[in-house]
Amino acid sequence: MAEVIRMPKMSDTMEEGVIAAWLKKVGDEVKAGDILAEVETDKATMELESYDEGVLLHIGVEEKDAVPVNGVIAIIGEKGENIDDLLKDVDGGGAPATESSKEEPKEDKAESTSSASAEEIDTSDVNATLITMPKMSDTMQEGTIASWLKKVGDEVKSGDILAEVETDKATMELESYEDGILLHIGVEEGDSVEIDGVIAIIGEKDADYEKLLKAHQQQSEPAKEKPAAKEEKKEAPKAEAKSEAKKEAPKAAATNNTTSENGRVKASPLAKKMAEEKGVDISLVPGSGEGGRIIKRDVESFDPASVQAAQSAAPAASAPAFGQESYREEKVSQMRKTIAKRLAESKFSAPHFYLTMEINMDKAIEARKSMNEIAPVKISFNDMVIKATAAALRQHPKVNSSWLGDKIRYNDHVHIGMAVAVEEGLLVPVIRFADGKTLSQISQEAKSLGGKAKNKELQPKDWEGNTFTISNLGMFGIEEFTAIVNPPDACILAVGGIKETVVVKNGQMQVGNVMKVTLSCDHRVVDGAVGSAFLKTLKGLLEDPVRILI
Repeated sequence: MAEVIRMPKMSDTMEEGVIAAWLKKVGDEVKAGDILAEVETDKATMELESYDEGVLLHIGVEEKDAVPVNGVIAIIGEKGENIDDLLKDVDGGGAPATESSKEEPKEDKAESTSSASAEEIDTSDVNATLITMPKMSDTMQEGTIASWLKKVGDEVKSGDILAEVETDKATMELESYEDGILLHIGVEEGDSVEIDGVIAIIGEKDADYEKLLKAHQQQSEPAKEKPAAKEEKKEAPKAEAKSEAKKEAPKAAATNNTTSENGRVKASPLAKKMAEEKGVDISLVPGSGEGGRIIKRDVESFDPASVQAAQSAAPAASAPAFGQESYREEKVSQMRKTIAKRLAESKFSAPHFYLTMEINMDKAIEARKSMNEIAPVKISFNDMVIKATAAALRQHPKVNSSWLGDKIRYNDHVHIGMAVAVEEGLLVPVIRFADGKTLSQISQEAKSLGGKAKNKELQPKDWEGNTFTISNLGMFGIEEFTAIVNPPDACILAVGGIKETVVVKNGQMQVGNVMKVTLSCDHRVVDGAVGSAFLKTLKGLLEDPVRILI
């Protein structure tokens, strides 16, 4: 029987996904464990792995094209199987029903809807339990199945790990609280499902779990899926017509390279774990799995001494001919779309104002040099800014606040969000209780979180709960800039680089080191006098850094 592959929701902010590359084409035989495609979300590129065997009968999305969450991506079934009825079903009832509904009076439609909803399915005789996607963090709206550790037909006991679930920044284990047989898996590896969506069914052998699924669908299927499905149906023929030629090149390239276009290593979770335990750089391991994916046996047989550093160089892009106009267009990544949406909401919903101040960093430079002679870890100027900011927030709690619509939250704790640039965009890991930590502790934590952010290893506790954010572009040579408030914070501090310049001290001109900082404030929460008082305190702490050690 044919199976529909839908676009999973792979992060809490994802609204659509982009097919980065198809590794299979229509007519190809598919085995369980084969990688069908790479899907680009707003924060990562995930592998869409097949859990079913059969033939790829239908592809509904071209490479580099986007499809809404839950939109049909592909269909897998038996060779020659007629999937016309299935396409009608996924379109919300098919064309005939839609056409007939146009001729019905409004009253009749209302009556038929109410009568249909009244016919509830009785599931009391089904000895099975639906396993739904749990909410694993306060911001999570959906989860992605990174890998299944059980398969249909396996016996499951309470406490067994069913699967690994990915959010946009973390991977967690999904534990079973039921005993029985795994009767049904509703989400393939690499696919996403929203909170409370069905991912599996556990129960007695031969239990009629189909009845459970129908009952759940009757209760929770939103009407809005129908128009979305109609759009997919219109685009499907176009996608199929062009799919053949475009999918050959990416497939061939993938088999010779274990790294996808965005630099992400393609490896199974078990292979990654084994490589970490053996101290092996997994990016050096040649993959023998589908599409060059690194699997368990590759790590087991890998000999580091045999690795050769030579890599095939990418052909240099040819320069356009002189006098010839040219350009290149790229589809916007999902992370960039999310950044654009969230920052636009912040910029245009929160009335921003900006306060800029110059800080003399002469004493801070001397203090840092002295501290690094004995510090267990190298302390950076950014570490000093974080510590001084935390101390200043303690003295000015109104800046350490959040706008909640009908009320303002004044936080007693100080959690500093630290903006970190990654290849796909921007992440903000959080240094918790920064005001109570030493400079060495802040330095160690900042380096650790920065590394985790760039390697996509952040856990929910690493990015949740910021009460104030710092964005530092000084290391890039930026002298001064303004930043957009990072909700739900009321303020964000933009830190520029330290510049050697002429300053006036005691009526005399002399060379000094100056750093400019700009505080962006949400005027609904913080007023100009409050923000100015905070900056004055911050200036005093950095110009006399001994005070931040007290």
